[in-house]
Amino acid sequence: MLRVCVIGMGPIGNLHADIYKENPSVELVGVCDIIKERAQAAGIRLGVPWYLDAEEMLAELKPDLCSVATGGYEYASDHYKPTMQALAAGCHVLCEKPISNEIAPAREMVAFAKEKGLCFAIDFNHRFTPAAKLAKKWQEEGRIGELLFVNMALWIGKFQELDSPYFHLKALNPHSVDMVRHFCGDIVKVHCFAMKAPGRNLWSTASINLQFKNGAVGHITSSYDIERGHPMERCEVAGTKGRFVLEDMWREVTLYPAGNMVKQMYTNPVFGGYRGFDDTFRNRINSFVDQILNGARPDEIDGSGEDGLEAQRVIQAAIESLKTGQVVDVSSI
Repeated sequence: MLRVCVIGMGPIGNLHADIYKENPSVELVGVCDIIKERAQAAGIRLGVPWYLDAEEMLAELKPDLCSVATGGYEYASDHYKPTMQALAAGCHVLCEKPISNEIAPAREMVAFAKEKGLCFAIDFNHRFTPAAKLAKKWQEEGRIGELLFVNMALWIGKFQELDSPYFHLKALNPHSVDMVRHFCGDIVKVHCFAMKAPGRNLWSTASINLQFKNGAVGHITSSYDIERGHPMERCEVAGTKGRFVLEDMWREVTLYPAGNMVKQMYTNPVFGGYRGFDDTFRNRINSFVDQILNGARPDEIDGSGEDGLEAQRVIQAAIESLKTGQVVDVSSI
């Protein structure tokens, strides 16, 4: 039985807490937020002690695992402090994406987890769906062959004024970059174009070209300028033996074998399948819990802090490319 706390009790933190409450292998023992109304409301609703200070909660409750679901500038500046506090207290940590809005704190978080010998994960929920897992299985079985290219697209409507011209690139694309890295490996070079849609003060739609270490090439399209209600994500991975197309994380994945007109498809079932986006969190969180309970080493964690750091390095390379108009080597970040 793992003792778990959640830091940051906005909508996502409350979702983490609800999922932990459902898991018979977990005991949710406390919640924390710097806003009293949030902390108190969550504590009362969930029937657990609530705190305004994370260090105090960690010292008193001594959890085994802690979710960090704070926000901050560019949706990530408040991840560093509670993550470091939880690691210092001896907790395994699941942190919301992005790992951090800046590279230096992200490096410190990853290094400190490694130093402490603790498991550190990022909520890359898109890679944990049944459809995404099946696509990975096809790849591992050799049904894609040697990688050639990947095309990734992710778009959601986010039309409010935001606190940074790079908010969209930093906050949405951790998912995009993680998915292409999950299937295609490390990215070595990046070239980015972007636009500010009419009336926007941020780079709200972007086109990012990628070169992978293994020689494959790829592309990411991302946008905050398209209304929800339509398909919002598509990932196509192609190789010498075939390609797959993954639609909307969990909705559908199709395998197109090379030289064979018969395709293979998985579609999310009406009964027993995903009911909605919250289920992507459920699979991701429970997967981390299972890895901890099964004694996974820190370097075995699926969707690790190191994956989170690498995603942000690629995104920062895209930002540098946008600023300079040049191809940027990720090793320079």
